[in-house]
Amino acid sequence: MSTSLGVIMDPISAINFKKDTTLALLLAAQERGWLLFYMELCDLMLKDGIAIARQRPLKVYDDPERWYELGEAEDKPMAALDCVLMRKDPPFDSEYIYATYILEAAQDQGTLVVNRPQSLRDCNEKIFATQFPQCTPPLLVSRNPERLKAFHKEHKDVIYKPLDGMGG
Repeated sequence: MSTSLGVIMDPISAINFKKDTTLALLLAAQERGWLLFYMELCDLMLKDGIAIARQRPLKVYDDPERWYELGEAEDKPMAALDCVLMRKDPPFDSEYIYATYILEAAQDQGTLVVNRPQSLRDCNEKIFATQFPQCTPPLLVSRNPERLKAFHKEHKDVIYKPLDGMGG
């Protein structure tokens, strides 16, 4: 029996084929014979305490002209999936937070959810890096422009990253 993998992500039609790590993960899973199912945040729901998602069978291709094919959508319990990857890009907004509660229900109902829904809420990926100073370059988290300028002056080559977005 094949492993079933659900992925919650931004619209697959809009990904950057050359840079998208979710696509790379999906290609690797499919290569191993896993069955893939596609979802977006708006597809998740709790019905009578059961985590359900509108799932579409997904096939992916290593082809910049045609990298995916979606099957017919079907509302199914998320517990029918062996694993769900939460790969939605920021913003980390209320819709995202609510989705983690639905994913937590799916987890409680037997689905492996990667990353853990509570951890997605508790650990901002950029702030979390401050827990490991031995593994990071000099780091400053601030919204104060003067402190940011002083840090830039001291270290010269810096990267600014928004806490609730992507890029930098």
